[in-house]
Amino acid sequence: MKETMTPRQRLNAALNHEEPDRVPLDLGGFQTGIHRRAYAALIEYLGFNEEIQTLDPVQQLAVPSETVLERFHIDTRYICAKAPEGFNGMVRKNERNGRIWHDLKDEFGVVWSMPDDQMLYMDISHHPLADAAIDDLADYPFPKGNDPSRFIDLRKKAIDLRKNKPYALSTGIGGVIYETGWYMRGLEKWYMDTALNPEFCGALLDRILKFWKDYYTGFMAEVGDLLDVVMVGDDLAGQDGPLFSPTFYKSIVKPRQKELVRHIHSLTKAKIWYHTCGGCTVYIPELIDNGIDIINPVQISCHGMDPTELKQRFGRDIVFWGGGIDAQHILPNATPEVVRKEVHKNMEIFKPGGGYVFNNVHNIQFGVPPENIIAMYDQAYESSFYP
Repeated sequence: MKETMTPRQRLNAALNHEEPDRVPLDLGGFQTGIHRRAYAALIEYLGFNEEIQTLDPVQQLAVPSETVLERFHIDTRYICAKAPEGFNGMVRKNERNGRIWHDLKDEFGVVWSMPDDQMLYMDISHHPLADAAIDDLADYPFPKGNDPSRFIDLRKKAIDLRKNKPYALSTGIGGVIYETGWYMRGLEKWYMDTALNPEFCGALLDRILKFWKDYYTGFMAEVGDLLDVVMVGDDLAGQDGPLFSPTFYKSIVKPRQKELVRHIHSLTKAKIWYHTCGGCTVYIPELIDNGIDIINPVQISCHGMDPTELKQRFGRDIVFWGGGIDAQHILPNATPEVVRKEVHKNMEIFKPGGGYVFNNVHNIQFGVPPENIIAMYDQAYESSFYP
């Protein structure tokens, strides 16, 4: 097992459906990352002494250190913009109903909350457009996507990452059009709107689309020439299939997603990565038509998500990023030996002909034994090399 390519060369070969020296490995940014409590257990087990930084307070994801990334042969690094000047995204503690809550208000006015006695992840506690009518959208204070203060020092950070080692460079997750709509509206009302008030849905998604088009115009002006991957996404499916009507997707959601993808493609040569959980096979042809190059997290335990069938049906047209192991049943519960067998089996299915980047299915959750995390990545590295 000998590496003959740089991480960036390796990833781009895989994204172009070519066989590199080995399959690229990823540990995620805001998606398919690692929960901070799982990360704490991992670094304690490895004997690493480091301060844990939080990448995402909503999902409670950790920022993996360079020491950990190198230990697991990770080929990707991430570059993100920041909140605009004047926006206060601090997490605040508040008391409600006899409990202490950690509350975060995002730029769209959605409030996310987590109880102090849990500290696992945040759920939405306030939907700012729950009672809004379509005429109210014109006066709602949507954030400004192209605020230049978001992108201060972004290019310098990207160049610094490239100087250290030629890693593949990706954005964090963005372009969240559909989900931001129901975050603001509330899921129950949103579902009712899809049937009874689709004009409201379309009008709201148009405002969100404008934010993301403006955002990526500013972002790509700074680093579009340095990127290998741009990550966007919305969850479209659950365990058994679509979360909402495919007809609604095709008529309301897809045109706006397609417009955003085409806009990003016009600004950078980077490949576009799309995140949706669940049994999403019905949507993969739609995503390919939208211009999506990569799909994540490839939730192989869901209906219709058999790795062999996915590779046979879609392997020529889209890259699979994830799908390394059943993250619901095997990774948290099996022995390290079983973890290794499952990783090797899935790697052998996905890797022929390129078009595959290894990672877990979505985030490594709190409670996953560190021995299993190590077994997953050590076996992935061993099984990643092409003849």
